[in-house]
Amino acid sequence: MFHREPRLRQARLSLTAAVAMLCGALPATSTSRLAAADDLYEARIKPLLKEKCFGCHGAVKQEAGLRTDAARLIHQGSESGPVIIAGKAAESALIRRVTSTGDDRMPPEGEGEPLTSEDLQALKAWIDAGAPAPEDEEVLTDPRQHWTYQRPRRVEPPEVAGLDHPVDALLATRQAQKGLIPARPADRALLLRRVTFDLIGLPPTPEEISEFLADESPEAYRRVVDRLLDSPHYGERWGRHWMDVWRYSDWDGYKAEVRNSQKHIWHWRDWIIESLNADKGYDQMIREMLAADELAPGDRDALRATGFLVRNYNKANRNMWLDNAVEHTSKAFLGISLACARCHDHKYDPIPQQEYYTFRAIFQPYSVRTDRVPGETDIVKAGLPRVYDDKLDTPTWLFKRGNEKDLDKEHPLQPGVPAALGGEFRIEPVELPLAGWIPDLQDFVEQDDLAAAGSALDASLAAASKLRDAPAEDPKRLVADLKVAADRATLESLKARWAADRAKHLEGGCGAGEDVTAAQLEREAAIATAELEVVQKQQALAAAVKKAEQAPADGKKKPAAKNAATPAKLTEQLAAARKKLDEARLDLEKADGAYTPVAKQYGRVSSGRRTALAKWITAPENPLTARVAVNQIWMRHFGTPLVSNVVDFGLNAPKPEQLELLDWLAVELMTGGATGRPWSMKHLHRLVVTSQAYQRSSNPDDAPAANLAIDPENRLYWRANIRRLEGEGVRDAVLAAAGTLDRTFSGPDLPFGDGENVLRRSLYFQTAYEKQMLMLTLFDAANPADCYRRTESIIPQQALALSNSSLLSTQSRKLAGRLSATHENDEEFVKEAFLRILSRHATSPELDACREFLAGQQKLLSEPTGLTSIAGGAKPGTPPSDDARQRARENLILALFNHNDCVTVR
Repeated sequence: MFHREPRLRQARLSLTAAVAMLCGALPATSTSRLAAADDLYEARIKPLLKEKCFGCHGAVKQEAGLRTDAARLIHQGSESGPVIIAGKAAESALIRRVTSTGDDRMPPEGEGEPLTSEDLQALKAWIDAGAPAPEDEEVLTDPRQHWTYQRPRRVEPPEVAGLDHPVDALLATRQAQKGLIPARPADRALLLRRVTFDLIGLPPTPEEISEFLADESPEAYRRVVDRLLDSPHYGERWGRHWMDVWRYSDWDGYKAEVRNSQKHIWHWRDWIIESLNADKGYDQMIREMLAADELAPGDRDALRATGFLVRNYNKANRNMWLDNAVEHTSKAFLGISLACARCHDHKYDPIPQQEYYTFRAIFQPYSVRTDRVPGETDIVKAGLPRVYDDKLDTPTWLFKRGNEKDLDKEHPLQPGVPAALGGEFRIEPVELPLAGWIPDLQDFVEQDDLAAAGSALDASLAAASKLRDAPAEDPKRLVADLKVAADRATLESLKARWAADRAKHLEGGCGAGEDVTAAQLEREAAIATAELEVVQKQQALAAAVKKAEQAPADGKKKPAAKNAATPAKLTEQLAAARKKLDEARLDLEKADGAYTPVAKQYGRVSSGRRTALAKWITAPENPLTARVAVNQIWMRHFGTPLVSNVVDFGLNAPKPEQLELLDWLAVELMTGGATGRPWSMKHLHRLVVTSQAYQRSSNPDDAPAANLAIDPENRLYWRANIRRLEGEGVRDAVLAAAGTLDRTFSGPDLPFGDGENVLRRSLYFQTAYEKQMLMLTLFDAANPADCYRRTESIIPQQALALSNSSLLSTQSRKLAGRLSATHENDEEFVKEAFLRILSRHATSPELDACREFLAGQQKLLSEPTGLTSIAGGAKPGTPPSDDARQRARENLILALFNHNDCVTVR
């Protein structure tokens, strides 16, 4: 990690030297020229060809019979003959075509930018050197032979002396081949910090550190792992990781308008956390996220999972909504981007454009609704957003060149999955139970509705009772009495409509005229409500006319009240109210049973398409699902993934150096190994973090110096990687160390602007477009639109946030006060501060530096007249101490929160 930039410069210099040498600028022997040409091909030419040429001249597609995905295939030429002449770039057809300014330019205009001068120089240099082809370069005769499309194969880990863990044995083979000797085990305190952050996202407490360091038994570490996996905070930590992958986003929009996602989608976040804590199988989680409405239509807990698809909602554009469902379902679970085939056949993988739209057809009927939840009648205030199928007969058309306005309506497409991935995809429509298509026919909905109507009547009766001594003709009393009548009629109507709905759907059909009764009482309620409205409009009109008549004689008008209606407008409204009353009285003469159902109805049949998709994705035959999950989990434990591009497992992805390890872990995840719990993620975590590879030191000095030269990027995991905490980890760690973290679980999303003073864990705060806590975004928070792998930046604002934010200042003062209450001695104060904040013991030089800092600060703060006040900045919730010694301690705590080790896992 610390050697990356120097190595990068060195690599650039080497490449520049190679190009210059091959162009004749540097003397070189023929052997060195060929070696440099080989290096140039791997480092520069093949990536260039992949970017510019593979789409039309690769394993999937070979226009003019030319393949450029392997050097020896380029030598074979095209249908028109050779495309390169080894040693003679100037005479090669390839150079002529890439430098052409005419219609024969490659890549063609509109399909790619022309080569840069640097690209052209490198390509000429390689051809002039003979265009050497690496002997071991893989050539596919069929794209489906690529490792991506083969089922994971479980190999027996080799027997390696001293290594009884399969992960270590599988890693050891490649390490030995390269001459790598792994680093020694990590310091135990650092290891405890590492595994605690990795599994629960919080630092270990001083008590946990002391207990672990004192326990010398062989099982001490495994007991720590078991404790952490059993912690409810495990679900929060890994919930946030999977929320990245599954694109969790709270709603966004203008004011109350929902433009993307949905309100109350936090139910899905809670489902993720609870599912992980319960160790629900990863396969079951996928099935519920894609199709809980078909698989468990009456289970409100499971329905929360469909937030995965709810999140795609887009008010402005249905096509964008469905495109997101296609793209991010394939990326999240299959590690491939079908979006590349939206406009044309996939350039790198055997996925024709038509298959993009057959996959999209799976989602064509799905829509979003919000179901009621107990205790609330207004779904704007509280509800359960979930998906359901609507308009099952809507066809799916292919968009010509991806243009949504140019549809191929001659060939409607049926739902399907990419053929290259194999497996069985069988659709069976789902007959929904009553709870699935009339969700309001639940006892709590009726009870809440009747309770709300009863409360409204009680309020009206209370208001009328205060006016009972007023004259009968008093306008206020008249309105109050009519309001009582309207609310009473509404309550009786509601009871009758509920009785009719129950009889119709729960009791085999209306028997003793429940529907007629419901219709009659609904009409009577409509009359009572209309009568009230007429009187209210009459009184409002009279008041407006009177006010107009009392206007000042000088003609000066007082400013009208906001939204005040004019007499003319009120006259129109009164006429409309009278018309409504007349219509209601006419309706009362009807004798039929046409009432308005109380419970909203949806389709009785769901397409079954998403269930078929979920079963296909989670079938053991699927070559990608388990690999993708393993890759995500491995990346978050080791800092780098086994497959470098976590959403591109196709032909564009080179064969992983640790493919056998990836496949062994994928099979272990699917089968559960000795645990007998298939798809158990806790089993996989336990397996990974108990390996020696995970427990190694991250310090390169704890391994032979030759390792850095052999594997400077640590691709073979001969040591641990140093990782910076993500934004949530930084904020949560500060609060946990200070002892102020509110560990309340679940519940509605919190305003993102309250992150400085509401001390809940970070994943409970709003995260959406333009709705993210500033501190989290500074430390590379997940982009809610797409975040399959977080970035790690180093910017000045991060240091400023740690040193100047009100959150850090407040927490520093609180922690200093807590430690000072039990530690009068400065050395003991410093020792515990190190344990709480950095999760390790202070070294002797650090203790000396801290004592010197405290003494210097105390002296400085004892003479406030010599200090300069700094204006601006957020005001901390806790003011600094008036005592110079205590304030010095507060400043030391703040300095430790700014220590690199506070935001780093080593």
